[in-house]
Amino acid sequence: MDSVLIIGVGQFGSHIARRMSELRCEVMAVDINEDRINDILPYVTNAQIGDSTSVDFMRSLGIRNYDVCIITIGSSFQTSLETTALAKEFGAPVVVSRASNDVQKKFLLRNGADDVVYPEKQMALRVATKYASKSILDFIQLDGSVSIFEMKIPKEWYGKTLAQLDLRKKFQVNIIAIKRNFHVNIPYPDSIMTADDVALVIGEQKNIQKCFKV
Repeated sequence: MDSVLIIGVGQFGSHIARRMSELRCEVMAVDINEDRINDILPYVTNAQIGDSTSVDFMRSLGIRNYDVCIITIGSSFQTSLETTALAKEFGAPVVVSRASNDVQKKFLLRNGADDVVYPEKQMALRVATKYASKSILDFIQLDGSVSIFEMKIPKEWYGKTLAQLDLRKKFQVNIIAIKRNFHVNIPYPDSIMTADDVALVIGEQKNIQKCFKV
């Protein structure tokens, strides 16, 4: 069970806090806004009201005792920057900070962040990709080039096995799961594709686009 310190529990931060609690993490939530703390308190292990730019307050949190510190402040970049620097100064093993653009990412990394997330950019990318083609049902980008796509299978695949399709050799992509009748199944080379199947495919986006002709 990981222990997590989440600083900033607006919409983004509260979603992270609730999900990490569901995953049985010990979550400490921190925000300067009392109403936000009252809202999140039933869903986390503990919560405190405080100013994350205060040296004394940040020292009092015992930051080095948490496995990860996630800073989700979106209202003030200066506050996020100062909080990131203090979290690292007080011994956070891993600091994940929120950014809105590449310039903010650069400064956050310089000030101690180990990783930076772009919730708005990532969601925009996901929505744009999903609705770019009727064949694409969902999309997760793993890094700059490799992604997982949830795809409707082409008609020409109906009745064929994965071995016959030989997608890895032809397109350098892999089907890692097949959704069928609301169940997710791990495919085998002799798995036969049917009209209602949805494939979860991993590979470089350009190769997946070639494979599915999107």
